[in-house]
Amino acid sequence: MKTIAFIGLGNMGGPMAANLLKAGYTVQVFDLVPEALQTLQDQGASAASSPEQAVAGADVVISMLPAGKHVAGLYLGNGGQPGLLESVAPGTLILDCSTIDGETVQQVAGACAEIGLDMLDAPVSGGVAAAQAGTLTFMCGGSADAFLRAEPILSAMGKRIFHAGNHGAGQVAKMCNNMLLAIHMIGTSEALKMGANCGLDPKILSEIMLNSSGRNWSLELYNPFPGVMDSPASRGYAPGFMVDLMAKDLGLAVDNAKTTGSRIPLGELAAALYQEKQAVGDGRKDFSSILELFEPA
Repeated sequence: MKTIAFIGLGNMGGPMAANLLKAGYTVQVFDLVPEALQTLQDQGASAASSPEQAVAGADVVISMLPAGKHVAGLYLGNGGQPGLLESVAPGTLILDCSTIDGETVQQVAGACAEIGLDMLDAPVSGGVAAAQAGTLTFMCGGSADAFLRAEPILSAMGKRIFHAGNHGAGQVAKMCNNMLLAIHMIGTSEALKMGANCGLDPKILSEIMLNSSGRNWSLELYNPFPGVMDSPASRGYAPGFMVDLMAKDLGLAVDNAKTTGSRIPLGELAAALYQEKQAVGDGRKDFSSILELFEPA
């Protein structure tokens, strides 16, 4: 059974690494937060004191980090410090599951290619609940050979594994998906709040829309109105998927649109609304808390 190094044990990475352990893989983990390391160690992982120690003897390296600068720093080095690619063994498969910009993906993929390593960008969708349940969706960019190597490993953490295309294609797919997610979460919040302002019961209104043409994922599985279902909205908007992360992803989409000449007026508006939510200090709330912006004036 393969040995996997997993770097980045946050809300998503921790459950993903735990599912690899459940699948029988040997997992060596690293994170800057000691408590995160201890949690995985208690489940059977080997805790490393550095990324370099984590990748020693590993066949596969998986990273789940907040932003492109962290991914570039990890693999390529930063401030005169060598990158992790100088420590991995020949033939190691590199899987980055972070949601980052395409330029960083190309840089890391190019550096991997120069030393003969396979690399996939493999961002995920589904949130913390899917990470815990092992039902994530993976959107992969890279060669067909790398995808075939990665598929059994990703299947231990996810239910749906897609090969979107070459390096960076996974990030584009994730960017498009999360832009659409933000848009329909905002629309769902507007509709529910307006209905409540008119005296409708949000549960009844939700049922009506679920059985009508307004049906969507946010309404069905992640309802933003408190008390309608067991969702972050009913737990004080505890994340979940934070406003800060949605704002970051929408920023990536806006930047990409400028580069490619794409018109995304709803995407730009969604980005502005999530930035407004950050500005009032709600960055660490779940992204469904966007409903709170629609209080009556």
